[in-house]
Amino acid sequence: MILTVTANSALDRVIFIEEFRPTTVMRPSRVLECAGGKGLDTSVALQGLGVPNFALAFAAGSTGERLREVMNRRAMQYELVWGQGETRIAHVIVESLYHRHSHITIPGFRLADGAWEKFLRIYRTNAARAEWVVVAGSLAEGAPAEGYYILTTMARQTSVPILIDCPGDPILRALPAKPTVVKMNWREFGETFDLQCPSLPTLALEVARLRQQHDLTSMVITLGPEGVLAVTAEGSFLATSPLQVEVNGAGAGDGVSAALAWRLSLGDPWPQALRWAAATGAAVVLTEGTAECHLEDVQRIYANTTVRAL
Repeated sequence: MILTVTANSALDRVIFIEEFRPTTVMRPSRVLECAGGKGLDTSVALQGLGVPNFALAFAAGSTGERLREVMNRRAMQYELVWGQGETRIAHVIVESLYHRHSHITIPGFRLADGAWEKFLRIYRTNAARAEWVVVAGSLAEGAPAEGYYILTTMARQTSVPILIDCPGDPILRALPAKPTVVKMNWREFGETFDLQCPSLPTLALEVARLRQQHDLTSMVITLGPEGVLAVTAEGSFLATSPLQVEVNGAGAGDGVSAALAWRLSLGDPWPQALRWAAATGAAVVLTEGTAECHLEDVQRIYANTTVRAL
């Protein structure tokens, strides 16, 4: 079982329009409500891969209740800890004419008194029976700034590998606890470490330097259409999948997290795990729902995904 953790959940409202036309009335062809927040998205992708998982998340208010309904319809295995206010709504604007998407996210809830302590108790119980932990996304208001350091330390105490997908201060505070995998996208990497990385070779060098500087096991950077970069103790690798015609790209990076945790839990070497991860991220863009994927798509794309050592 893979445990996913979402410290700032969202209800994704996916709105399909032909193109965004400012100052005009736009009528969507389709609107979907999906589980949102990067950890929950990872669980959705794991479901598509057929991998048992359990999702732990904060939620709040009537929007949180709608989120729970969405999760129940998907038959997700989960536990929600309730906060004050309302769960965020993340509007995902999909422009079908250009095969692209954008996010407009409304600020969310804050933690109620005692909610973080309850969250940690549930986390401790489920981490002890997990093969991997994936902690992803931002921290909700009221969570301790060192929250991901605490979660990493608790996972390491039970010898459970942990992937953290988060930029900025939360991951910087977690680095001394040595997460097994530190993951973010190219833009987030530059902003988090205050670096200019205009090219892939420059990026790879900086990732390798920081991995060594912080004595980390591995760092993974998603590159959009250019693939997925991993700098690990086994070496540095770039996985590239054939470009897909995007239906909804939201959650593609969470598909990468899902596949990495799955394949590494099976003992795959990094090049093979990374190949599955890139294929899963590419498969996610073929579906309408956030982070949804189909195993048959992943397998088809995997056959044409390449991994090369850097």
